[in-house]
Amino acid sequence: MKITNKMLAECFGTFVLVLGGCGTALFGHVGFLGVAIAFGLTVIAMAYGIGHVSGAHLNPAVSFGVWVNGRMSLKDMLLYWVSQIVGAIIAGAVLFGIYKAAGLGATGVFAANGYGEAFQAATGNPDYLNVSMWGAFAVEAVLTFIFLMVILGATDERSNTKAAGLAIGLTLTLIHLVSIPLTNTSVNPARSISQAIFSDCATWSACSQLWLFIVAPLVGAAVAGLFYKCVCGDCCCKKCKKD
Repeated sequence: MKITNKMLAECFGTFVLVLGGCGTALFGHVGFLGVAIAFGLTVIAMAYGIGHVSGAHLNPAVSFGVWVNGRMSLKDMLLYWVSQIVGAIIAGAVLFGIYKAAGLGATGVFAANGYGEAFQAATGNPDYLNVSMWGAFAVEAVLTFIFLMVILGATDERSNTKAAGLAIGLTLTLIHLVSIPLTNTSVNPARSISQAIFSDCATWSACSQLWLFIVAPLVGAAVAGLFYKCVCGDCCCKKCKKD
């Protein structure tokens, strides 16, 4: 498959992920459970819709973990990143247009990610918790690590890859159930960038905290990419190889 086809697939898939997941958060009035399910459903749909074209990464952290694990080239990873971020921003712009067309006023948090007292206050929702910066970093890194471990395992040629999309989507749903009240759940830098751009900075700036939702998922993904080598029997360390 040509890289241009893969890039278009990743752009489209990430667009659908952000439109479906963040759109549900903005307009759905379905609570945390409904938003978690929406994100999971979009991943399942795209896994079976475009997975045969690009692998349906839909997430720079996923591509980074796959690259660290040795399953894709650096060039392809960087091209995936561009495609994913562009797709996410286009989806954010569409959501912004719908939000304004519906006469909903200031965008507010706009489904952006955040942490701390200022973020909690900006959401206006008492169900969000006041988590510290390092707490938020740990949450995002650990959950991305888990997400990548499932992805790498489910897509391993030795596993039942026909069920990979379902396993990955359900894992993302679980991750959202855990962390929406803490950070609004990122585990995806593209998703975080797209929503931060269109959020309202009048009371709280999503952009000032955006670095965490880029760095933490990448850290978790990198650790997963290396750790899975040990789990699958192709360890990166000499001692494991001897064992």
